[in-house]
Amino acid sequence: MNDRKSLQRALDTRLYLLLYGISNAAPCGKPVWHFPEKVYDSEETLRKCAESALAFVLGDLSHTYFVGNAPMGHMVIQQMENVPEPFKRFFFKSQVIDTNKFNIQKCEDFVWVTKDELLEYFPEQAEFFKKLIIS
Repeated sequence: MNDRKSLQRALDTRLYLLLYGISNAAPCGKPVWHFPEKVYDSEETLRKCAESALAFVLGDLSHTYFVGNAPMGHMVIQQMENVPEPFKRFFFKSQVIDTNKFNIQKCEDFVWVTKDELLEYFPEQAEFFKKLIIS
């Protein structure tokens, strides 16, 4: 049925969680599609920061598993009108374990997308995601 709100829509394919709402690098504070994110504050490690970002929207992380302690990649976000300095956005890989439903909160909307559908949401970063996730 291609229900992008369901984890059961593409059982043999990895799915990626995207949120619709205000992002740290959203132009003019407008809602955009983005991955769960958080500005690094005072966490012990980048992984702890990534866990905190995911916990913010999922609440309970008991059905998630972070693959490793290091980010799987990063991109540099250049200066924008609402972001005075360039910054790095780090990506961590995590997996859903033993559940098919989450109570996703703190965003206007969400979708679970396949790697091919991911490019529909981020056409301007297609080359980056092709290298990071798809290849």
